[in-house]
Amino acid sequence: MSFKASVLHFIVMSALWLVGLPAAAQDRPIQLVGFGDSLMAGYQLAPSESYTAQLEAALKAKGHKVVITNAGVSGDTTSGGLSRIDWSVPDGTDGVILELGANDALRGISPEQSERNLDAMLARLKERGAAVFLVGILAPPNMGGDYAQRFNPIYKRLADKYGVPLYPFFLDGVTTVEGMQLEDGMHPNAKGVAVMVEKTIQPVESFLGEIKDNGK
Repeated sequence: MSFKASVLHFIVMSALWLVGLPAAAQDRPIQLVGFGDSLMAGYQLAPSESYTAQLEAALKAKGHKVVITNAGVSGDTTSGGLSRIDWSVPDGTDGVILELGANDALRGISPEQSERNLDAMLARLKERGAAVFLVGILAPPNMGGDYAQRFNPIYKRLADKYGVPLYPFFLDGVTTVEGMQLEDGMHPNAKGVAVMVEKTIQPVESFLGEIKDNGK
């Protein structure tokens, strides 16, 4: 092959490689992190029964290329989440399903403090370019009406502030429903988690669509 022919061959192959890059990028699975407490971690459940595992399986069954890393820590509060979010969400993460606050409410932590912590986490994730799907929780009835009035609205307020999608109540369809909890009456069993996945999968699919539209 002559020198000119070699150069032409190199140029053509380089051009084909560059043209192929967008398609290759599209083939890369979307990288999500489920960041939360025991409800995300899958307390007393097999790894395959956790919310992140069941959600990933359900999304893949619908044709989505996605990998969901479980970064749930049982007992975590919003303060604990804030202290570990930088290293628990690795570089290259496209989106975060953020679920924290249940333990704050159980411990009677000031809703104002919980909101400040969640606000800081959302700000950090936004700075890093990670999309966020915010998952809310409701204060338990035994905390009283005044506490609930201060705690429950914080998720909607933060979702509006940062322009992120919100799923208002993670345990919708599970709380107080017979056969959906572990013996402690608080945490979902595998069947309860399946209900949570069923109820959240459509908004999560919309979230994936937003990530794709933004070129993640």
